[in-house]
Amino acid sequence: MQVVKHICRYAKNVRGLFVRRRSSIPILRGTRSFHNEGRGPIYSNKKTAVTLGIVAGIGVGVVYIYNVNSSIADCKTFPQKEDIDTGVTVKARQLSREEIIEKARDIVQRIKDECGSPGLVVGVSVDGQTVWTEGLGYADVENRIKMKPETVLRIASISKPITMAAVAKQWEIGKLDLDKPVQYYVPSFPEKKVNDVTVQLTTRQLVSQMGGIRHYRKDYIKKKEEKEEKTNLNENSEKKNAGKQGKSGNNKSEAQQDEMELEEYYITRKYKSVKESLTLFQDDPLVHSPGSKFLYTTHGWTLISAVLEAVTKEPYEKHIIKMVKELGMDNTFLDEHSPLIYNRGRHYVMNNKSQLRNAPYVDLSYKWAGGGLLSNIPDLLKFGNAMLYSYQCPSNSTNKNSSLNTSDSLKQGFLKQETMKSVWTPLFKASKEKDVFYGMGWFVDEEGQKYGQGKQSRFCASHTGAAVGGSSVLLILPPSTKMVDHPPKGVVVVVMVNMMSVNLSPTAMEVAKLFENFEKYQT
Repeated sequence: MQVVKHICRYAKNVRGLFVRRRSSIPILRGTRSFHNEGRGPIYSNKKTAVTLGIVAGIGVGVVYIYNVNSSIADCKTFPQKEDIDTGVTVKARQLSREEIIEKARDIVQRIKDECGSPGLVVGVSVDGQTVWTEGLGYADVENRIKMKPETVLRIASISKPITMAAVAKQWEIGKLDLDKPVQYYVPSFPEKKVNDVTVQLTTRQLVSQMGGIRHYRKDYIKKKEEKEEKTNLNENSEKKNAGKQGKSGNNKSEAQQDEMELEEYYITRKYKSVKESLTLFQDDPLVHSPGSKFLYTTHGWTLISAVLEAVTKEPYEKHIIKMVKELGMDNTFLDEHSPLIYNRGRHYVMNNKSQLRNAPYVDLSYKWAGGGLLSNIPDLLKFGNAMLYSYQCPSNSTNKNSSLNTSDSLKQGFLKQETMKSVWTPLFKASKEKDVFYGMGWFVDEEGQKYGQGKQSRFCASHTGAAVGGSSVLLILPPSTKMVDHPPKGVVVVVMVNMMSVNLSPTAMEVAKLFENFEKYQT
């Protein structure tokens, strides 16, 4: 009926045009006309005008219908919608692989442009299969070497989840008790007191960032000393003011400095062992009582690596490289200056005039476990999928008790399912302002919705990294629905730039949600 209405309307309009514009239409020239009771001329050859009008109207109507159908075909949203007039459900066209990647490329190009990074590299896997990797810009500006997926860069604190995998393995096989005091494994580490009361510090508290070990800032020690000094009435006020002066070589106190300005980010000393690295902070007081507060710390992971050495009976450096090789991560290394590492990229900073400069030399041997590894996109995608597989695969490899809709047996995960569930359980809130939680070595977002029709959060596990001259993020987004097929199921995204202090988490989540459509609609 809608088609007939459109055709009739266009036919009527065209007929009127013929009647009013007789002199301009050759086929109607010379036809007789008369006045119709003062309402203007009409043509005696009305039949010709009506016929032509109907024909033209049909043509215009067909064009209209074609345009409507074309508009529906060009619609790039996935949900189906119902036409209000006809009640017919029209299925929108699915995005192609190329269109999804084009949208994702634009998303990562935006963050690259915003932060001014010379290069960016990104990788995405869906259900365990890599679907997109790409490098943008330069891995080496001076030599004009393009960024590519194989480029090896500093992954910074993504080293923590990798170390956590090693810790979880030892916990799983019974060699490590997470709840024993760390001195049981590392007797040389001093016992700690808070308010003159001896406290117990455990590996579980350390991997959950609840141990109270300081991060790079040491100004809390000064504040405590200043507080004690106030009890001494003979203390000179000038000495008090001098005690507030930062040690960073500028006029800012540590509290006023950005974290990346702190001295311990720029250590150039080579530490020969993990135990030697402990001397950097082991004699400092705890910031708070273990288990009472969340405090993100990289030094805490150096102590974790000392625990790991005790239970594995081998140096952390040897054990962690052996583990990543077992996972197929052949391009993950300790960030050492001397060895030849092929495809290693350069790292950059901006000076105070917003000019691009090579990052200063640093030695990361004091924090291998918490921020001292190098890797590339393929390796981190493998690691993410290994963790996702472990999280979703039942511990019994024969799957006799599995709810999976499959008759095939599955290989066991690197970690047991119950182990990964413990690792990815949100334990402590990591931010007062945001609903961000920390599990064991991972940031974990809870699934939920506070208000009806309001923002809905998704369960995901992730970790970011901030290094001298580099920033990174690894994000794992499992499906929100119950898994019914072979693991791993979900999206893994890795983004890295060779520029300091870039927040890549929102970008990674945006890309992950975009590729969920790829997972759902591609065949």
